[in-house]
Amino acid sequence: MKKALVLGASGGMGYALVKELAGRGIETVAFARTKEKLDKLFGGMENVRIASGNVYVLKDIIEAGEGTDVIFHTVNIPYPEWRTGHPTIMKNVLAAASALKAKFAFVDNIYAYGRGNGQEITEEYPKRPHTKKGKIRLELERMVREAHKRGVPALIAHFPDFYGPHAPNTVLNYTLESMLSGKKAMFVGRQDVKREYIFTPDGAKALVELAMREEAYGQNWNIPGCTVISGKEIVAIVRELTGFRGKVGTVSKGMITLIGLFNKAMWEVREMMYLMEEPVVLSGNKYETHIGPLPKTPYEEGIRQTLNCMKGD
Repeated sequence: MKKALVLGASGGMGYALVKELAGRGIETVAFARTKEKLDKLFGGMENVRIASGNVYVLKDIIEAGEGTDVIFHTVNIPYPEWRTGHPTIMKNVLAAASALKAKFAFVDNIYAYGRGNGQEITEEYPKRPHTKKGKIRLELERMVREAHKRGVPALIAHFPDFYGPHAPNTVLNYTLESMLSGKKAMFVGRQDVKREYIFTPDGAKALVELAMREEAYGQNWNIPGCTVISGKEIVAIVRELTGFRGKVGTVSKGMITLIGLFNKAMWEVREMMYLMEEPVVLSGNKYETHIGPLPKTPYEEGIRQTLNCMKGD
């Protein structure tokens, strides 16, 4: 891989991917809608070219991706826009990959797996999503598989919830920011339930390794976090790092439902709250068997780096 295009470069995983690719000496195009944000994140970074554009406009993607070997699709949009937005974006991105004769790597989540079974989920686990958003993600996966059959080398990587530097729109970031500010802090979901989160630089390393291997295409890959961890354990780590001594409340499904009566975006969060009580935990056995050891930054270190980024260190 000599050149890569990262769509959604201003998001958490997009930012980590740009840094990982550029750090390996790969010419990287950082693509997002807002040029000012891209300049702030990547201005002056070696091996990075900034391209502002709209993923809803096929021409913008093709122009930004000229000469690209791999397109990384990390774009996310607000929940209320998912039903029509995500399929439209995917259609454009796959069309661009075809036109550019580029490979395609899709950053996916765990929604299509539906409910877990209390064990680590492998790539062979039946996908029976019971939520609207899970069914949308499964439809996107179908689109990727069809494109691969038509000649676009494509791979799908499933990740748990993100956290890390410059990953503001994440569930865990909400807690970290509120505790760092010293104000009223809240944790989304039950604090006694152990679930997993992936440190975005770890996810980026794992995905770039996949994207550089011909044999990885045409397949799905699970990229788990370091291990499972409870909300109480996370809060304890953040207290130690920040000196926060206030109470950390819990955002329950009931609270989300109540707020959702007046806020469409929060109403869309409601159906995904099952993941806070019945976590889907990914198995990384396939990756470690075929690719090698997964990057696994301990939560203490990952949270420390994330907090330092928030403080501007």
